[in-house]
Amino acid sequence: MKTTYIITIILFGILFAACKQEKKESLKNYMIGSWQTEYLKIEMPTINKTDSTSVFEDNFNKPNTGRAQSAYKNDGTFKAWFKQPDGKKVGETNGRWKTRNDSLYVDYPYLGKQVQVWYKIKKTTEGFEGKVIYDWDNDGEFDDTLIMKTKRIKL
Repeated sequence: MKTTYIITIILFGILFAACKQEKKESLKNYMIGSWQTEYLKIEMPTINKTDSTSVFEDNFNKPNTGRAQSAYKNDGTFKAWFKQPDGKKVGETNGRWKTRNDSLYVDYPYLGKQVQVWYKIKKTTEGFEGKVIYDWDNDGEFDDTLIMKTKRIKL
């Protein structure tokens, strides 16, 4: 009787661990594919070295709005671009990416500057939310918060 009880507990533990591992897909595997930014907000509290706060916010779900899109490959490279309402791609850039725990690291050129950023990623039903603190206004202070919401797309 005692042996049957112990075996039952062990089997339940193995089953529980297996189910838990099955559900938890690595961030690296999750990121592989194509994405579209649906919402973006950047708060810059010391813009131009003042105590003024500037907020840039855009919801890309509006009709006839361009879309920021990207495609992440298994080899650690990605492409990002802006798709205009007429379907034309502009501003295409190539970069490198990797993950660690719940963070996505991207490295890419933008407007003559090399951007290297760690995003904290939270998976959602449609895609992911990313959050990072960076110097988006180029005032020398890493105090600007960017929040983006994305969804997975097929290209």
